Amino acid sequence: MEVPVESHNDDSQWNGVEDAIEDPEEVRVIFCALDSFSQYAKTAHLNCTHLRRQAFYALPQAHWTMLAQPPFSYLDTLNRIDDAIESNAELARIIVKFGLRSFGVVEAAPGENLTMPEEWSGIAKFNDLDKARSTLRQFYRDWSAEGAGEREACYGPVYRALEAEKTKYPNRQPMKVLVPGAGLGRTVFDLCRMGYSAEGNEISYHQLLASSYILNSTETAGQHTIFPWIHSFSNHRSRENQFRSYKIPDVHPQSTLAGTQGTGSMQMCAADFLCLYGDDQHRDLYDAVTTVFFLDTAPNLIRYLEVIKSCLKPGGVLINIGPLLWHWENHVPGHHGYDGDGDYDENNSLGIADPGSFELTDDEVVALVEKLGFIVEKRETGLRAPYVGDDRSMLETVYRASHWVARKPDVGSEVKAEP
Repeated sequence: MEVPVESHNDDSQWNGVEDAIEDPEEVRVIFCALDSFSQYAKTAHLNCTHLRRQAFYALPQAHWTMLAQPPFSYLDTLNRIDDAIESNAELARIIVKFGLRSFGVVEAAPGENLTMPEEWSGIAKFNDLDKARSTLRQFYRDWSAEGAGEREACYGPVYRALEAEKTKYPNRQPMKVLVPGAGLGRTVFDLCRMGYSAEGNEISYHQLLASSYILNSTETAGQHTIFPWIHSFSNHRSRENQFRSYKIPDVHPQSTLAGTQGTGSMQMCAADFLCLYGDDQHRDLYDAVTTVFFLDTAPNLIRYLEVIKSCLKPGGVLINIGPLLWHWENHVPGHHGYDGDGDYDENNSLGIADPGSFELTDDEVVALVEKLGFIVEKRETGLRAPYVGDDRSMLETVYRASHWVARKPDVGSEVKAEP
């Protein structure tokens, strides 16, 4: 399902979605995502403050009385958490509002206030609710000024590799870049601002709903205030650290692009990467494919790499950065949606639901890239890559990412892949 994102010179928003939601399962998945954002406030209040108040008053009275007074003021802290949840929930609710309209799943007159249909309210499961919470936190990484350090660490090497490619091949302008696993759309936006023709692909409707809103419907920079660290009470040096807030977006996407000379274009496609880009229509189409924290989402990395090689132009490059947190490692028996009934046709991919999975080391991934016919031109390991990390926390989790650039051989070039 291809879903164009509004560009800076196009008044249309995510046109085409309504043509693709006749599938009942597709409708259900969209509403699960919408409902999870709708339920964010209720779930967060329950888990973050209601249950803690119950546990607090279960203490001996002398103890909770002590903790209720300064310098602890624990009950006041829980009240502040509730207020911060409501600030996050304001963003969650507006994502629902604009999602209902943009995705065409609810009919309404212009200006009418859209709400979740009663029949779809309450259908979100635990996994959906967790994705909504993590998506709200991810705005810190992708759309706050303070997240610039993370973006530089994880997106910077990719941008520099593309600029080197642009310098090396000045006749390939504008370069057409595919960004699978585009998430909240920051990479696609940045590439458009830098003059590339950028196309993002994302399978998660949580990410698609959020990126659609931030790119198409925000009114000003700093419109929303988020509190990403309030959901956990562990490893805070101080309460003020727990309550640090951030304004998003750090820039207003539409006015930024309108005021920038030499911009490119951007669009987003909502689909399973393997199903959409493995066809003849996308063969030899892109100058570059950038995989940022994406390759480890593959149950079968060979299929990912085959599709990437197919859709790259001869001489095009795959630019990768990320860890190897294999997303399907603990899923058994490894069918990822295929139930084993009937005949499985390996020539007609089920996408990420194809049966089978495996996990490789970083050295083995690079060896596989070469085995499939790419030429690895650059490789760095151990790059510090935080991911939605609180740099003032007592606990720090940082990936040591792998970054490499691999080229699809040009048929007319003297450069050949290793046999």
